[in-house]
Amino acid sequence: MGMDAAEVIRTARCRAGLTLRGLAAAAGTSHSAIAAYEAGAKTPSAATVDRIVRAAGFALDREISLRVRGDGRLERGVELAAVLELAAEFPARHSPNLEFPVFGK
Repeated sequence: MGMDAAEVIRTARCRAGLTLRGLAAAAGTSHSAIAAYEAGAKTPSAATVDRIVRAAGFALDREISLRVRGDGRLERGVELAAVLELAAEFPARHSPNLEFPVFGK
């Protein structure tokens, strides 16, 4: 079941602990625009929803997920864990023993 734009914006703002004015300031818009989006009185574009959600410190994925620093970058440990998890899904295509000379000898 999906969420509508109003619910996505409200959820992001509440989970971030931001007021209407706080989110508006971070997103570069007015608090009345945020209130209208949350009430469903105005329908924002997908780009506007994305900008507002990112300003709250989240990113639009399949679900709202926490992003660190509010700029879309994951915390290093989380990013590394995600990369290692992805890498584990690919089969190894190398020999278990290195056949090259060791450097420094």
